[in-house]
This record gives sequence, C-alpha cells and structure tokens, in this order.
Amino acid sequence: MREVAKRRWRVVFDVLLGLFLAFGIVTDTVDIRSPWETVGGLAVVVGSVATARRYPVVSLGIALAGALAVTFPFGDHLPVWVVFVLVAMAYQAGLRMERARPGVLIGVAVMVIGLPLALVLGPDGLGDWAAMVAILVFAGLSPWLLGRYVRVRGELARTGWRRAEEMESRQRLIAEQARLRERARIASDMHDSLGHELSLIAVRAAALEVAGGLGETQRDAAGQLRTSAAAATERLREIIGVLREDAAPVEPVQGDLGELIARARASGLAIESTVDVEAAPPMVARAAYRVVQEALTNVAKHAPGAAVTVRVTSAGAQTDVSVVNARPPAGPLPGAASGHLGLIGLRERARLVGGALRAGPHEGGFAVTATLPHGAAPAELREADDDELGEPTSARALELARRDVRRSLVQAIAVPCGLFGVMLAVSGVVFLYQWNSSELPGPVYDGLRVGQSRAEVAPELPAHQRSARPVRGEPPRPAVPGVACEYYGTGRSWLDNDYAAYRLCFADGKLVAKDRFAEGAL
Repeated sequence: MREVAKRRWRVVFDVLLGLFLAFGIVTDTVDIRSPWETVGGLAVVVGSVATARRYPVVSLGIALAGALAVTFPFGDHLPVWVVFVLVAMAYQAGLRMERARPGVLIGVAVMVIGLPLALVLGPDGLGDWAAMVAILVFAGLSPWLLGRYVRVRGELARTGWRRAEEMESRQRLIAEQARLRERARIASDMHDSLGHELSLIAVRAAALEVAGGLGETQRDAAGQLRTSAAAATERLREIIGVLREDAAPVEPVQGDLGELIARARASGLAIESTVDVEAAPPMVARAAYRVVQEALTNVAKHAPGAAVTVRVTSAGAQTDVSVVNARPPAGPLPGAASGHLGLIGLRERARLVGGALRAGPHEGGFAVTATLPHGAAPAELREADDDELGEPTSARALELARRDVRRSLVQAIAVPCGLFGVMLAVSGVVFLYQWNSSELPGPVYDGLRVGQSRAEVAPELPAHQRSARPVRGEPPRPAVPGVACEYYGTGRSWLDNDYAAYRLCFADGKLVAKDRFAEGAL
C-alpha cells in the first residue's frame, strides 16, 4: 500500500514539474511570437519529464539538446526557459544515473554540435555558442553534479546502515557461539569430573553390597547407594545432553585420509598424494583430515581441472600438511567469490591443537599449508589471523562510498569553477585577438572618401570587423536601398568603459557613408 502511494506521489510530482516548466516556456515566448520555439520547448519538457525516472540518460540528453535553442535566431533573445529546464532535469538525472560517463559524453556532444549551428544560424556566431556553453556549464553541469553528490551521499548512508546491521548480526553470532562453547565446556567438565566420581561411587557401593561381614541393613544401604549413584549418573547424562544441544561435538571424529583422497580422485580431481599420519595423535590427525578436506573442496569449487599435490607427513613432534593446486586451465568458475568461512574454521582448528595455518596464492594457483605440533597447548588467538583474510567487504564498500562522496563534492564545486575559468581565458584571448585584428588606423579612415568603390578601399581595411562596438550613439543608417554597414575599431583601449567604432556603409559596391561614434564622451 505504501509503495502504491509513493508511485502516485511521483506521478503527481512529475506532472506538476512538467506544468511548471511548460508555463515558463509559454510566458518566455509569448512576446516573441515564435511558435517554433514554443513547440520545441514544450516537446523538450514532455520528453525529458516523461523519461526522467526510467531512462535518466535519455532525459538528460533531451534537456541538453534543448540548449541548442540558444543558437537559433528566435526573435534575437536569450531563451530563459532553457535554464529552468536544464536545472530541473539535470539535477534529477544526476540523482538517478548510476554512471557519470554517459552524462559527460552527452554534454560534450551537444557542445560540438552547437558550434556549427551557432556559426551558421546564430546572429552572433561564436558569441551565441559561448552563451550556450555557459548555460550548459552553470544550468546543466552544476545541478547534475549536485544531484550526483546527493545520490552518492545517500548511498553512503545506506552503506553505513548496512554495515551497522552486519556488525549487529555478527555480534549476535559471536554471542551465540560463545554461549554454545560455554555449554559444551560445562558439559565436558561435568562429564569428566562428576561422571567419573559418580561411576566410582557406584562401583564401590556394588563392591560393598557383596562384601562379607555386613548385615542386611548395611547391604540394603549399600544397594540403595549404588542405585542412587546409577540414577545420578543417568540424570547427569540427561543434563549433559541438554547442555550440548546445538553444540559441536567435543570428541574427535576419526577420518581416513586415503579414502578422502580416493573419493576426490573418483570425482575427477587429478591428485598426487603422499600421506603418513601414523605417528599423529587423534586430534592432530583429525585436524589434518579437515585441512585436506576443505582444501580439496575449494579446488573443486574454484579451480576446476587444476592439478593438486597433497603432502601430509608426521615426523618427530609435528605433522605438516600441504595442499597446492596449479593454475586452473579454464579459469575459475563464474559466480560469487569465496567467503573464506572454511579457512576461518581451519585456522581455529589448527590453533586449538597449537598449530598454524597459512593460505594464499601460489605460482598462479593456491596453497594451503598447516603445521600441527603433537601434544601442544592451544595457541593464542591473534588479530593477524583475521587480517590475512583482508579487510571486510562492507568496510571496503563504506570507504569507497565515502571517497565517492568527497570526490563528487569536490567536482560539484571545482569543475564548474574550473570550466568558468577556462571559458574566461579562452574568451579573453579571442576577444583580444578580434579587438586587435579589427582596428582601422585613423589616417586610413580620414583618407576614405564617399563614393570610392569597395574593391578600392578593401586593401586598407582590417581582416575582421569589430564585434565589441557601442550599443548606443550610432547615427541612423543612410536611406539607400541595399545598404550594408561594416564596423571597425578606432584605436581606443579596450579598458575604456565606453567603446567607440568607425562605421563604413556600402551600397552597390560603393562607400555611401562613413561615421565615427561612441557610447560616451570622446
């Protein structure tokens, strides 16, 4: 029920967002009287909002493509609706996209496509393209990076909660294992101490019952004592059975290594073996059996077809176990990686007999070796034994999530600022080049005469026209059919607040007017 309510609220939110963006487009284009811009903007809104949740990459692409409207001469105005659409849809795309590369590629593609469109269709050429790029950076890239940051931060929070749940589960498991071990220890103590004493009491009472020189009363008392001791022993066994419920057996279970290796060969493993455990105590032999069993199981599971060498030798005061497999010919089986739980159990078993176990890659394969001393006390539990298995997966995931959060935050701030600086630098270089290459010397301007042909004065004119020219103070154009005016610099510094320009107007290939004008005082 809650999930259904969430889906409904999402639909309502998308509809309201689409209506808001559509309203912005209509109000932005109503005075321009450009139906093509209105229709194109509404199509961008419908397409980007409809695909925002299921296909965020497509939604981002549609919204970025809408920024190309800046390069079209729709009434010679800047489409403000593009900014609103980009801010809304880029943020949602960053919030929902799993990978960042598609978004970057789409943005670069839009900038590359927009350059020729601006040069061909835009009234200001590179200026229109620069305006489009600025909108893409600040209205598209910045909200997209912010959405990425919010997404990664949410993943970090979820990873932290998962980590906490795993730690709680592990703590419960450790507590349960400790409880079972303690119950097994109590059962063993009761079996070894009380059970033995009660058995001796029963035996002595039975001997006393049949001994000579006792009266009937004494024999009856001895018989009752024997019966009570037997009943107490039986009751003790029942209590021990309750304590040992779900606990591991404390007595060693013997296994034949030869039969184990034979069964492994019959299953398809290529095994070369040397086994000698005649001098090993029962608990050491059992530990060696478990090491070989677990190692062969891992070979069959993770290295199919690999040749295996098994060496188990008992000499002097210790037993050495070695199970080494070569590189699997076809590679490891696909699937989840090993959880190392079997190796953890083997390390604990080797520790309990006073030995040590090592496991790790070996010449392209894997090697499991153990040193098991005879008659040694259990070794101390070291944290390094757990460290050999590597950092826990959840901890690595948490650290990676934190690193992604820091990186995304830096990107959300540094990338737009860096791109803005690059744009300023490039624009400054282009501006200075255009400014210096469009300057008409004063003596040349003074020497121009109305009525000269365009071909006659062309060699004296600069290679480029001045784009940064005064926006006011320009005199009226000559009332001549087909007149075309060109603008050139006057030599005035670009550091001045008020620009000045020379204007040369041509009609039918002849100079019909020349003017000098400026925004402020000369």
